[in-house]
Amino acid sequence: MQSPADILKNIWTSAGGDAAALACVRLTGEEPQIPSSFRVAVAGQTTIAAAGLAAAEIWRLRSGEAQDVHVDMRHAVAECRSERYLRLDDKPPPPAWDAIAGVYRTGDGRFVRCHTNFPHHRDAVCKVLACEAEREKVQAALMRWKGEDFESAAYAAGGVVALMRSYDEWSALPQARALAELPLMSIERIGEAPPKPWPEGDRPLSGLRVLDLSRVIAGPVAGRTLAAHGADVLLVSGPELPAIPWLTIDTGRGKLTTFVELKSERGRAQLRELLKDADIVSQGYRPRALAALGFGPAEAAKINPGIVYVTLSAYGHAGPWAERRGFDSLVQTTTGFNHAEGQAAGIDGPKELPAQILDHATGYLMAFGAMMARARQAREGGSWHVRVSLAQTGRWLWNLGRLDGGLDTPDLTGEAVHAAFIESMPSGFGTLKAVRHSALLSRTPAQWSRPAMPLGSHPAQWPVRS
Repeated sequence: MQSPADILKNIWTSAGGDAAALACVRLTGEEPQIPSSFRVAVAGQTTIAAAGLAAAEIWRLRSGEAQDVHVDMRHAVAECRSERYLRLDDKPPPPAWDAIAGVYRTGDGRFVRCHTNFPHHRDAVCKVLACEAEREKVQAALMRWKGEDFESAAYAAGGVVALMRSYDEWSALPQARALAELPLMSIERIGEAPPKPWPEGDRPLSGLRVLDLSRVIAGPVAGRTLAAHGADVLLVSGPELPAIPWLTIDTGRGKLTTFVELKSERGRAQLRELLKDADIVSQGYRPRALAALGFGPAEAAKINPGIVYVTLSAYGHAGPWAERRGFDSLVQTTTGFNHAEGQAAGIDGPKELPAQILDHATGYLMAFGAMMARARQAREGGSWHVRVSLAQTGRWLWNLGRLDGGLDTPDLTGEAVHAAFIESMPSGFGTLKAVRHSALLSRTPAQWSRPAMPLGSHPAQWPVRS
C-alpha cells in the first residue's frame, strides 16, 4: 500500500511538478481517521497538499523564496467535512437533505439513490414516478420499477439518480472502461498566447483573477482554495439558479459574488467582459452547457488568449455518460463505493463514505491543476484546459486500496474539530466559526481576506489590481 508521500509524489509529478520540490512537504498523522474501509483521510491530505505545494512553487517562481508546506491528516479530513462543522452565530447547519432524497428499494430488489436537493430534480423524480413528493409514496411507486429502468427514465426527464452497483458491475460498463483510459487530471494546451507575467503582490496568487462558475461543493472548494492563497475569486451565479445556502456560506469564504443572467445577451456581454481580464475560469456545469452559450474552453481561449480553463464533470469527458449530471453521493452509489462499504459493514444495502470526499478531493485537484497550468502559462505561454471528474477521483481513491478494520475507527467529533481546527470570522450572514485551511505554508500562510457574503452581493466587475 502506497504511503501518503508516494501518493502525493504521483499526483505532483503527473502534472509536471519537479520531484525536488517535494522535499519541502511534511505530511503528519496516521490513518484511519474516520470510519471507512477506504483511504478517505489520505485522499484529503494528499490532494490538499498538492494544492498547497503548487501555491508554494508559484511563490518561489514569483519571489525566489522557498517555503515549507505542512498538512496534518486529521486537520485535512476535518476540512473535507467542513460543511458539517460550520457554525453561524453558534448555530449548527440545518438538515442537509431534501425530504425525499436518499435510498430506496425498487421492484427488482435493487437500490437507487435520489438526489432531490434542487427543486427541478425533485420534480423530475416525482413526474417519472407519477407521485407526490412524500417519502412513502416515492417508495411505493418505485416498487413498480426495475432499478436500471428508473435510473434511465429519471435522467431522461432531467432528474439525477443512481442505481447502486457493485464495483464489478460498474467496471463492466462502457463508461468505466472510458475512464480507465484517462489520467486522474488532464492539463492540455488548447491555444497559442504569449506568457503572462505574474502581477505584483505579497501572496502566491495575488493579483490573479478567477471566475468561479460552480455550485454545491467541488467547484466552490476549488475557488475557496485559490482564494486562500490570495487570488481574487469572483463567484458568478444567476438570480434564478437554485443553491444550497449552507454550502454557499462555507465555500464562499474569500470570494466576491455577483449575479449574471446568462440567458440574456446583456448577461453574456457582462461575462465576456469579465472573461477578458480573467486568469482562470473554473466551472462545474455540464460539459456542453457553457459552450452552448459561447463560453466553452475553445471560445474562452479566443476571447482571452492565455486563459486557464478548468472543467469539472461528474463522470468524465469521454464515454457515453460524459453528459450525465451527477453529485458526489450519486457517483459513490453507482461506482461501487456504497456497495463495498455496505458489505464491509455487514449490512444489506448501501453505506455512504463518511465524507463527501469525491467532491472535496476533486475540488483540491481543480485548484492544483489550475495553479500548475498557470505556472506553465507563465513559463511557456499558451491557453490551457484542465479537466477533472468526480468519477475519476473515485477511481483513483479505489485504487489507493482498502483498510482492514477501518470501519471500526471512532468518528471525528465536532468537539474535537472545534477545539483544534476552527477559526472565527465575520461574514455577511453573521459570525462564522469554520474549519481553517489545513495546508500550512511557512512564508505565505493561507487565509481568506474577504468574508463570505450572500450571493449577488458585488458588482460584476474585477477589483482594481494594486
